[in-house]
Amino acid sequence: MERKYQDLKRGERGAYLSIVAYLFLSAVKLLVGHLTGSEALQADGFNNTTDIVASLAVLIGLKISRRPPDENHHYGHWKAEPVASLVAAFVMIAVGLQVLYGAAISAFLRQPEAPDPIAAWTGLLCAVVIYMVYRYNKKLALRIQSQSLMAAAKDNRSDAWVSVGAAIGIFGSQFGLPWLDPAAALVVGFLICKTGWDIFREASHDLTDGFDEEKLKTYEQAVYTVAGVKGVTNIRARKYGNNPVVDVVILVNSKLGIAAAHDISNEVEDLLMKRHGVIEAHVHVEPK
Repeated sequence: MERKYQDLKRGERGAYLSIVAYLFLSAVKLLVGHLTGSEALQADGFNNTTDIVASLAVLIGLKISRRPPDENHHYGHWKAEPVASLVAAFVMIAVGLQVLYGAAISAFLRQPEAPDPIAAWTGLLCAVVIYMVYRYNKKLALRIQSQSLMAAAKDNRSDAWVSVGAAIGIFGSQFGLPWLDPAAALVVGFLICKTGWDIFREASHDLTDGFDEEKLKTYEQAVYTVAGVKGVTNIRARKYGNNPVVDVVILVNSKLGIAAAHDISNEVEDLLMKRHGVIEAHVHVEPK
């Protein structure tokens, strides 16, 4: 258990890195976008401001998740991670809708003008920076098995593609197609909303005790490999944060004594926890 808490603390480095990167990138994009008149780059800058909030939510979620069980949270604070992801998703969707509204106004009610090409080069440079952040956060998230940090890494990756798309729209507007810049801003707004929705769907799935059926089948097959297990009548699982908790009912020989049946249940628990990353396994034994 202590290792899990240490992993969460290491995950905070990825959140801090994202916050610093987004503070810098949003400031650069909003400034250059304003000076060059690029709707797409400004929309991308607003996108990064939502990412600051999302990264802060991830950081707070990681910190709260490290708190040990107390009198009000007997199972610990693991679910702070998906709650933080849920908050970040709401913020992202709200800002994405605002970007869509602004881009639509610019595209249909104003006369668009081609922005300075420096806006496109700024977008490409920022895409490289945030893609490097994505690679770091993804590697760290896989190492510590953090749901919220992996969500942040996916957001980093989508932001890199958003910046590339914005740059393409700005470059295209230089060839007598000024409408491509607000069109790119519309695409950016849509991608912000989509990313927010994906994070919301995953977080809400975990908070409502949803679980991967294929992984559950893997657990069941593993239980059958334990000597003395005659059958599995029921197996369920849910998550505390990113930590699987499994409840399983097994059948053993009715002629076994209590001590022998207990030893089998201990073997099942050890197998699930040590080989399959289950944080807790509750095994109930029934005679066959």
